[in-house]
Amino acid sequence: MEVIESLGYQVYFDDTLASLEAFLAERNYSKIIVLVDTNTLDNCLPLFQQALPNLANYDVIEVDPGEENKNIDFCIGVWHNMLDFGADRHSLMINLGGGVVTDMGGFAASTFKRGMDFIQIPTTLLSQVDASVGGKTGIDMGSVKNIIGTFAQPQAVFISSQFLKTLDQRQLISGFAEVIKHGLIFDRAYYERVKTLEIDQIDNSLVKHSVSIKNRVILEDPKEKGLRKILNFGHTIGHAIEGYSLLNDASPLLHGEAIAVGMICEGYLSHKLNGLPLDELNDLIQTFRKYFNDYTFDSSIDTALLDLMRNDKKNLSNQIGFALLDQIGSCQYDIYVSEEDIIESLDFYRELITQ
Repeated sequence: MEVIESLGYQVYFDDTLASLEAFLAERNYSKIIVLVDTNTLDNCLPLFQQALPNLANYDVIEVDPGEENKNIDFCIGVWHNMLDFGADRHSLMINLGGGVVTDMGGFAASTFKRGMDFIQIPTTLLSQVDASVGGKTGIDMGSVKNIIGTFAQPQAVFISSQFLKTLDQRQLISGFAEVIKHGLIFDRAYYERVKTLEIDQIDNSLVKHSVSIKNRVILEDPKEKGLRKILNFGHTIGHAIEGYSLLNDASPLLHGEAIAVGMICEGYLSHKLNGLPLDELNDLIQTFRKYFNDYTFDSSIDTALLDLMRNDKKNLSNQIGFALLDQIGSCQYDIYVSEEDIIESLDFYRELITQ
């Protein structure tokens, strides 16, 4: 077992979850509630129960899976269940799932009766390397992602590679987008390593390294006033594409799939506006197209994408904010980009995938 110290809590890398059993034994919670979605109910709750055979007195709240359900209506349902189960400020919420469960569960717990304890047990690669660490909780409103939320730290995070075995290839690849991003924004040697991997080579050492990168950034800037903004590389355009796909595509893009498109577009902006060398832009493009399928969209949706970007929480005074690379392994933030340049980056992507 390995441990990373974060913002007043610990991140445990523990396949046995023995550290979770010890954590619960040390605390005297009035009630324990486990939040799952229908996928983690079937695939992950049994692993959780096997690891904690002595934990008998808890209630389970189940939500539907998918980003389209990370909204206030589902959150109200969670709050109603918490009330029905008799939760109070001395209760514990255990969020067992991917980013939707950890984001919404953290938000529900941090606002219920003005705040109760919660812990995160991320079960997807995406949530293990990204969503579960850093104290951001939130829900979407319409197609605008994470626009309602809090900064609220969990009591602990428990990461087990056993849960990754329950995932299909598409989910693993989606999470890998954030792994690649961590190298691009902060650690060139890590990027050079991960861009050569096959998806089945993902292991706990890689997850731990990605978490350590994100942790170093958030320890310096917990409330996203400065350096933490580099974690948004690819996300201004990527979130807009994700939101559009969620509303309009029969099979919507997963988060990492949309962010991969966003990182190619924002890589182009990095080259045009922030000095990213052309050969490094081409390397970035080659890496993402190695792992991710192209996403086809035409210019008729550009207005809708810009509307979504205008609502992005990183903006300032109606300027659309970006974090852009100046070289692989280095990223700058608070760069405000014109709508003309944004459309140019979308055109660049469209032309790229038709070549």
